[in-house]
Amino acid sequence: MTALTLSTAGAASLRADAIVVGVAKGAKGPVVAPGAEAVDKAFDGKLGSVLETLGASGAEGEVTKVPSPSGLKAPVVLAVGLGPVPGKDDSYGTEPLRRAAGSAARALSGRKKAAFALPVESAEAVEAVAEGALLGAYAFLAYQGGEKNGNGKNGKNGGNGKAENGPKLPLGEVLLVGTKPRDKAVKAAADRAIALTEEVNRARDLVNTPPNDLTPEAFAAVATAAGKENGIKVQVLDEKALAKGGYGGILGVGQGSANPPRLVRLSYTHPDAVKTLALVGKGITYDSGGISLKPAGHNETMKCDMSGAAAVFAAVVTAARLGLTVNVTGWLALAENMPSGSAVRPGDVLRMYSGKTVEVLNTDAEGRLVLADALTRACEEKPDAIVDVATLTGAMVLALGHRTFGIMANDDAFRTTIHELAEEAGEASWPMPLPADLLKGMDSPTADIANIGERMGGGLVAGLFLKEFVAEGITWAHLDIAGPAFHEGAPYGYTPKGGTGSAIRTLVKLAESF
Repeated sequence: MTALTLSTAGAASLRADAIVVGVAKGAKGPVVAPGAEAVDKAFDGKLGSVLETLGASGAEGEVTKVPSPSGLKAPVVLAVGLGPVPGKDDSYGTEPLRRAAGSAARALSGRKKAAFALPVESAEAVEAVAEGALLGAYAFLAYQGGEKNGNGKNGKNGGNGKAENGPKLPLGEVLLVGTKPRDKAVKAAADRAIALTEEVNRARDLVNTPPNDLTPEAFAAVATAAGKENGIKVQVLDEKALAKGGYGGILGVGQGSANPPRLVRLSYTHPDAVKTLALVGKGITYDSGGISLKPAGHNETMKCDMSGAAAVFAAVVTAARLGLTVNVTGWLALAENMPSGSAVRPGDVLRMYSGKTVEVLNTDAEGRLVLADALTRACEEKPDAIVDVATLTGAMVLALGHRTFGIMANDDAFRTTIHELAEEAGEASWPMPLPADLLKGMDSPTADIANIGERMGGGLVAGLFLKEFVAEGITWAHLDIAGPAFHEGAPYGYTPKGGTGSAIRTLVKLAESF
């Protein structure tokens, strides 16, 4: 993990591999942002002109490297675009700062230390820059380069910013200059950023881990170890306990795999808490589609189908690390969906933990089956609210694209709250309806309900299915993160290729609001 240090020192006097400055898009060319005054002075006040000559405009995410003049101890100045210059009475928004810091950190991979001289006039700005830099510096290198150390993972660092025979290591240290390390608000902001980003990056690691290593049992072991480290109570139900408890949905999905399913309960409690938030995560550690097999081209990234469970896990651990005054319970519904002679078949009927029966018409609509059991169990504890998180439907990706998750709920005000908190956290989301007329499409002549309905509006149909397993009187929301959970394109801002840690920052904001 990249280290974070706060410093009151000016950028010009610091020994680092690079100095990061912000540049905004002005009406007459790039404008050097606050925080970089000493750097601009070393360029005789002409840093903006130099950057413009090199083609920089200040557009968001734009990165330009310039050799340092005399007067700066760092050999390179990296200018990163912040987007349009804010209005006279406005400051740079937290999300542009977060993205800019992430872009800079990615561009400095392989370097040991970089001084970030971005606009950090407030604690909120400090937190945004810290978050962006620490998230942007992320790299998943566990299976690349180095000598084998018994588990196929990296050996020693070669000492040149690379793993031996492997890719560049992430930026080693982020030094935020011009801050007030002794200010309580600033220190709290930095501490929050460190805890949050470490857990987001751990969730990214889980999402990126190949499914032959991250089985339901292995995921449960990771959760158990993290629980011991952070004072979280952990209970794991194995296949025998699931059978005894009547968890037909989780067992049905997992019965085709040689790796049996698990249901993990994580419980963080605070002695002064008066409310409880329950989080439920879909944890399909690999989704082949089962008997309703996914075609080639649609199954290669299905290790990411446990992203919802990773988000819930990370949110609970972050709540514990921050000592939030709220009780947070996380439920990880873990299974592997595989075709075999023992797999559930289209036409089979499962008796769920709630007692309801479900006719399985498509075994690739399996996430809702494991979530249904976990939702029912979570409702038994009567929390003040439940939020489930899942890479649930391709239909939601078609509706909202690859960067935005959908929010459905049985309470409009709660849905709005989550949407607003997601915006504050810097995560793109959109409220979605739950049209009652779509429920009829899941009528079954054999069981209480079928696991699929109308094809059009499939993401909403899935939400309606889940709602059937939420107890009366409990506030509930469903986040479909199928689009943003796993990024297959080129990295941008603080978003890497692969697992992104989608929804974690929103869930932590929600827990903080309770």
